[in-house]
Amino acid sequence: MYPKTQEKIIEGWQENIFPGVVYRFIEGKKKETKVLGNAAIIPQEEKMTQEHLFDVASLTKVICTTTVILRLLEAGEIFLEDPVQKYLPQFPDRRLNLRHLLTHTADITSWINQRDQLTKSELKQAYLSIQAGDKLGRKVKYTDSGMILLGFILEEIYQENVSTIFQKEVLSPLKMTNSYFSPIQGTKIVATEQLKSGRILKGEVHDPKARVLKEHAGNAGLFTTIDDLERFVQIYLNNTEFLSEQTINALLKDHTPLKNGDRSLGWDLKNNVLFHTGYTGTFLAIAPLKKQAFIFLSNRIHPRDCKTAYVKYRDELISTYLNEKDLSINVL
Repeated sequence: MYPKTQEKIIEGWQENIFPGVVYRFIEGKKKETKVLGNAAIIPQEEKMTQEHLFDVASLTKVICTTTVILRLLEAGEIFLEDPVQKYLPQFPDRRLNLRHLLTHTADITSWINQRDQLTKSELKQAYLSIQAGDKLGRKVKYTDSGMILLGFILEEIYQENVSTIFQKEVLSPLKMTNSYFSPIQGTKIVATEQLKSGRILKGEVHDPKARVLKEHAGNAGLFTTIDDLERFVQIYLNNTEFLSEQTINALLKDHTPLKNGDRSLGWDLKNNVLFHTGYTGTFLAIAPLKKQAFIFLSNRIHPRDCKTAYVKYRDELISTYLNEKDLSINVL
């Protein structure tokens, strides 16, 4: 399946853009999975396997936070134009609503001074004090802040921390039994970045905001496997009723306030493909209408973060896949 895309993946591995990768193509009832390289290269080499757990970083946003929000929207318990203040009365900006957060059109400042030195409660208060800029609703600017605020909103609705909410509302119903929230321990966990201290992150979330917020982080923190990710992806491909067909079809439209940003609710849009990346070297590309998907899990920040080279490569890889996907035969 997808020989040109697979050739591009092998090229990236051979050029050391990432030490290892597990990837899967899904097309109807047909699928193909490949494993390359190592789950770790320092302090010693560890061979990658299909069973390894990855820190999927911002994929947490669409797998967990967005999914719970979508189910609440379906149930009529929340609405896209609801102001953030409805759920977080202490939030200072009455203009901001759920649509802004979900489409990254909130124009909120993501920088928080001395962020990584703050306590969990101090960082939460800092996020509850931010305000939108003058481009609110008019410009897409990707940021973690919106999903973090959505996580706080979910906690107010459910009166539980988001890690518990995600477990009850997403992971358990979908039987994602090999998915966990940081920190975790075990033998088959993919290593990520080596910190300045020399410590290598393994089983502890890479995202510094999520490391501080811990069980209250709606932007990152999920560790999962390729098989569990397929269980998630299948809700978009096989009419599982976990999300309605109406909801899934609606996601293939631009949901930005001015309909000019190619952003869905939580997801990026690429020609009827729902797309999202994770900073650690992961991404999902799902084409619900064609019953096709591409799951890519790499450890590209191990042991060092070479972002520029990876982003260039990733964009070329996605372009190759999208071009090749349109020529493929849909196997039902």
